[in-house]
Amino acid sequence: MKKRGVGYGAFFYGTGYGNGFPDESRAVVEITPLGIFNLYVGVSDVGSGGLSVMHQIAQETLKADKELINIIWNDTSLVLDTGTAAASRQTYNTGNAVRIACEKLRDQINLLIGDKLITTKEDVNEIYSLFVDKNLETRFEGYFKATTSQVNLETGQGNPYWPYTFGIEKAVVEVDTETGKVDVIEIVAAYDAGKIVNPVLAEGQIIGGAAMGIGYAIMEEVIVNKGSIKNRNFSDYIIPTSMDMPKVTTYFVEKYEPTGPYGAKGLGEPAMLPTAPAILNAIYDAVGVRLTEFPATCERVLAAIKEKEQRDQEKRDNI
Repeated sequence: MKKRGVGYGAFFYGTGYGNGFPDESRAVVEITPLGIFNLYVGVSDVGSGGLSVMHQIAQETLKADKELINIIWNDTSLVLDTGTAAASRQTYNTGNAVRIACEKLRDQINLLIGDKLITTKEDVNEIYSLFVDKNLETRFEGYFKATTSQVNLETGQGNPYWPYTFGIEKAVVEVDTETGKVDVIEIVAAYDAGKIVNPVLAEGQIIGGAAMGIGYAIMEEVIVNKGSIKNRNFSDYIIPTSMDMPKVTTYFVEKYEPTGPYGAKGLGEPAMLPTAPAILNAIYDAVGVRLTEFPATCERVLAAIKEKEQRDQEKRDNI
């Protein structure tokens, strides 16, 4: 028999290094005689879409066509330190550094041509010529440091992270009571990650996070015996495939974050936090067993169901 259950998982997540650790980012933008803007920013894009986000922030701030902005990111002799692609910090921290650098350049452009859009290489060349004629700087640096402080362990006061991302997910599962197999039928995710810079990338982050959460909840397990990992290959370390993925519906509550670049906050790691708790709660709703060990394999789920049936029978016998 298959039983269906619904569960929810909620979270809040502080982006950035946190707890007073220096969380700094730097970026440089320059106008060139080649008819383009060069943006120097050391974002290592590990699947987060960081380069696209920086490009969009620069485009919005410079009021320039996207083809006119060239990003230099993978040469440490040219770019300044932007910190790691970790702690879901790049959109907020480095995005702010990019925005600040581009604002400095755009402020100078506004003094020369006003609030006009920049749409062609010829536009950029003309502006560059004006900079040279007036002996103006053509290169500007942006610097941003997140505002955090260590927590006083006696008073509990402090600002360990800023900003925070919030979210909740709903999971619908079916549990086979004869085999213990759990199938995830649906995930619905609602997130407050501030203003979403790139909706397509953001949706991809949520779906990817859900895939990781499903693996964590019902499949992935490192088996160690006497200090040796026994399942080192994907043939025996099982992860979700496209066939295991349910429908994932995403909603974004775009609450503007005033300290973020155009109101944005982080979304990388938060996307994988609530899925597994939601699935475990859904299993409980379906068959009434509370699992406290990951993953919820067929063996563990079936054993928990049998134990519950035995306890229920003992209660009936004692009545």
